[in-house]
Amino acid sequence: MAEPKYEPEKVEIVADGLHIVWKDGLDSLLPHRYLRGNCGCAECIDEMSRVRQVKVDDVAADVRVEDYLEVGRYALGLLFSDLHQTGIYPFKRLRDLADQGQGTALDP
Repeated sequence: MAEPKYEPEKVEIVADGLHIVWKDGLDSLLPHRYLRGNCGCAECIDEMSRVRQVKVDDVAADVRVEDYLEVGRYALGLLFSDLHQTGIYPFKRLRDLADQGQGTALDP
């Protein structure tokens, strides 16, 4: 079993981004554009050099997460309004993005 820190209790798409309530109590909001610009798929990060090809500044300001699906018990697959859908976002990666202060911690 994973640490509660890395287990989402609730996930929902809201106007400003992806809202996640974590089992350890953190309530976070990851903006749509920030998520898209941090995709880890082979299109966004070169497989050979590991150099990021798509950065947050490269993403259209109006991009949105349109839908998501759970990938096993460890990740989310996100569908963006620009039709990008190949990235898998492990829960640990989502939590790390929230903890880096790039996402917004919401008051309980």
